[in-house]
Amino acid sequence: MKVVFLIDPHDNVVTATSNIKEGTTITIEELSKKIRVKQAIPIGHKIAIKKIKKGEPIIKYGAPIGRAKKDIDEGEWIHTHNVEEVYKPP
Repeated sequence: MKVVFLIDPHDNVVTATSNIKEGTTITIEELSKKIRVKQAIPIGHKIAIKKIKKGEPIIKYGAPIGRAKKDIDEGEWIHTHNVEEVYKPP
């Protein structure tokens, strides 16, 4: 069973399909890549699949969904503590 899935090949995050324990090594099959998870990740939450520098976009669905508030390491949990919204309503 896949524990994460990549929605778009341009994404820099994957989504957890189950709760993942800290220290677990996950495989991103679409990229033939393995990474070690740095925190416990709740089901449905995102994990960085590469280093993301402060100010860089968080990409999911092939589009930006936010911007990094700080440097984020590969394997880190992506959530409100390290992502700021970029959506600006009209």
